[in-house]
Amino acid sequence: MNIEEVNKDLIIETRGLNLHYGDFHALKNVELEVYKNTVTALIGPSGCGKSTFLRTLNRMNDLIPSVTVDGLINFKGESIYKQDPIELRRKIGMVFQKPNPFPMSIYENVVYGLRVNGVKDKRILDEQMEKSLRGAAIWEEVKDRLKKPALGLSGGQQQRLCIARALAVEPEVILMDEPTSALDPGSTLKIEDLMEQLKQDYTVVIVTHNMQQAGRISDTTAFFLTGELIEFGPTEKIFGTPVDKRTEDYITGRFG
Repeated sequence: MNIEEVNKDLIIETRGLNLHYGDFHALKNVELEVYKNTVTALIGPSGCGKSTFLRTLNRMNDLIPSVTVDGLINFKGESIYKQDPIELRRKIGMVFQKPNPFPMSIYENVVYGLRVNGVKDKRILDEQMEKSLRGAAIWEEVKDRLKKPALGLSGGQQQRLCIARALAVEPEVILMDEPTSALDPGSTLKIEDLMEQLKQDYTVVIVTHNMQQAGRISDTTAFFLTGELIEFGPTEKIFGTPVDKRTEDYITGRFG
């Protein structure tokens, strides 16, 4: 798929992005564009900066004392550093590598963010809860056990519940940090199918170590190596005719 044919509606862009953990230069002059209603895969060997980059997009790295960031990160044309971080993280949600449901009911997990934002109307909570569980493709599996503990779900179900929790506050972008690495093949396939559905209404940026997964689910792919963005473009081009030999070597398994 040619990115020019995907959607010209830019939602996130970074220019000259550098990030340091103390003296360690973790991201080096990263320039990348994310378009609405696409799936962007971030690939590269462990420690290359892809998860660090993902966390810069909704200012999660602000929570680490030693981090300094410079360069441009825009969300919908405005610097994320001019936006309230809490509101930014509502618009740019996060799903982590390991499912992290709260020790409460399935229902309360999904509506947690709404309650934090002051929503008390039970009708609204109920509607958003069902809509979000349907959106995360788990409603049919849990609709008769909404008051049961979320921790009783399987790993794959817990991850889809966490996606539903992110959807409930109506984000525009969903960041996923290796969301299937802890799951079995069947659950992984369900999450991959879900991502294909999610991009109809949301923009997805996913970190993955799985080359086949990146090839299957993403419209664009970014290859990171030692904190640098080596190559970025339509997934078909990155996997089929990469420009940089390091990209080709990584994708073909010569290193990583």
